[in-house]
Amino acid sequence: MSSAHTSAHQDLAPTRDLARWSSALAASEIPDSAVLWAKHALLDWFGVTIAGSREDLAPLLLEEFGGKDGPVTLIGLNARAKAHDAALINGTLSHALDYDDVNRHMGGHPTAPVAAAALSLGEALGKSGRDTLLAFIAGYEVECQLGAMGSHSHYEQGFHSTGTLGTFGATAAAARLLGLDAQQTAVAFGIAASEAAGLKHNFGTMTKPLHVGKAAMNGVMAARLAARGFTARDDAIEAPQGFASSQIPTFTPLPVRPDASAPFEVEANLFKYHAACYLTHSTIEAIRDLKRRHNIGLGDVEKITLKIDPGHLKVCDIPEPKTGLEIKFSIRHLAAMALGGEDTAALGTYSDEMANRPVYREGSRRVTMETRETAPEDRHGAAVALVLKDGRELLAETNVGIPASDAAAQGEKLRAKFHSLAEPVIGRGRTGEALRLIERFESLESLKPLMTAVA
Repeated sequence: MSSAHTSAHQDLAPTRDLARWSSALAASEIPDSAVLWAKHALLDWFGVTIAGSREDLAPLLLEEFGGKDGPVTLIGLNARAKAHDAALINGTLSHALDYDDVNRHMGGHPTAPVAAAALSLGEALGKSGRDTLLAFIAGYEVECQLGAMGSHSHYEQGFHSTGTLGTFGATAAAARLLGLDAQQTAVAFGIAASEAAGLKHNFGTMTKPLHVGKAAMNGVMAARLAARGFTARDDAIEAPQGFASSQIPTFTPLPVRPDASAPFEVEANLFKYHAACYLTHSTIEAIRDLKRRHNIGLGDVEKITLKIDPGHLKVCDIPEPKTGLEIKFSIRHLAAMALGGEDTAALGTYSDEMANRPVYREGSRRVTMETRETAPEDRHGAAVALVLKDGRELLAETNVGIPASDAAAQGEKLRAKFHSLAEPVIGRGRTGEALRLIERFESLESLKPLMTAVA
């Protein structure tokens, strides 16, 4: 961190400040709206994790880290594990489909690492739904507050914020469940700072979701070690040669929630309704809108121009995907698929056959990318221009980076998504039971009935 930043913010110490805030957060400070959004986030997390348990990486993780013994349930699998191993496996499964939620301030997927840590440790310790939910909200807030201090420079540097910032969120949640005080939590953050990792270069491989599992695992480990007296610096986020100075070029310490009445970060959560990288969603939505309004298909289009933030090119611009997983990070291929009428919400759409289908290979070559500088709140947006073979030009613009204004309608969409993901794996009866328990999560005396339903 630069000396200018140090002098301008000499009274701020993010490691200490985040530790004090997260360890002191009381249930009375959390409004009903934040509780509802947190339960929406957990509902979405359980759905994508259950479905992720059928991905090819699941048996590899299970063979290495799972078994029949242990206090914690492995979601969608007939197995259990120790808390830190369960956090690793469940966290990885939750991001395996790249279908989990997003937050603009974090610049990544906020629920996956924090929920995996909170639920694993919460089950191991016999915590109530109320305690676990409070830990989740605290951890979610910590990673997003830290993300806001770094703007997008951390992500642009090549780090996967879900793996890095998510480690601190997972640590905060675990520290809450273990009852750590502010100083112990600051030390836990110090341990976490040396463990936080995740490189964007590995997007499109199994290692991307592993970032999430490792973040959750490292958060549980950091908090448990700090509880035992393990030592680390208590200023490791902001110190010279610490986390920020080594990984975040434009880090600026900020006060933690200076307005206590402001909405919690979880109330700005963004949910996915297409099973691909979130930066592709505005493009998909804009094309679907044009297709619906003008009754056109891929065969009617001569040229597709996408006007997007430059950051898209570093994340989701695999030009010719060869696998179903690579489709999720190929905005060109997805643009052609959207025009072709493919169901981008369906998991089965993302197959190797679809990646190599000639019509979409050829269609993706009609896509031209134009970058435009955008404000942070517009980074997820996209404008689409279609030139048709009959000479017409059609325009549409969408921004999926704006949180929903109707929480009830959002809940309906998430329940439908949950059923579609969970029923093929655990059946209709257990899906309904899990949904019922998640919707009254804060009143659960134990996590055991819910975890049994989703095992």
